[in-house]
Amino acid sequence: MKLAMGLLISSVMLAGGWEIEKAPSVAQVVALDECDPATFNAPTAAGPDFCKNVAVGASTTFSTLFADAAAGHPDPKWDFEPDSMNVKEGTIVSVVNSGGEPHTFTEVAKFGGGFIGPLNGGEAAVPECSAGFSSVAVAKTRILQGSQQQFVGLSKGEHLFQCCIHPWMRMKVEVK
Repeated sequence: MKLAMGLLISSVMLAGGWEIEKAPSVAQVVALDECDPATFNAPTAAGPDFCKNVAVGASTTFSTLFADAAAGHPDPKWDFEPDSMNVKEGTIVSVVNSGGEPHTFTEVAKFGGGFIGPLNGGEAAVPECSAGFSSVAVAKTRILQGSQQQFVGLSKGEHLFQCCIHPWMRMKVEVK
């Protein structure tokens, strides 16, 4: 009886009678920054325990970050990697924050400034970012240091994402 049942199950599976559901694929994005804990965690800067960077050589000081961004030359080590990707519809985009600061991965209609004016390099804040964390939509895209956020259900077409805190951190996802 066991042998007959096994043969029946095998023949149904071979005939395509059962379909095994495949798990959706995952595309990983990494958020990076180089915040220097000594300067970012000072009481006159972001405050105690704000920058949790443990990377060797994390060298962007708090004042340098603001000065470079205001001059239109933000630190290129503060970035989403990769800068762009092509994925199939149904792919989960998983964003991991490997930096020392919080970031957002907020979908925007077009790239522009974030909600911290001095970091915008002269660009106006985009509507999706302008309210900061008082906007539930922005708050839901916040990724704390050492954590990850998954974005599912992206429709076919081009999707633009940026950090609403550090708006030069930008990425394009093309869904096929």
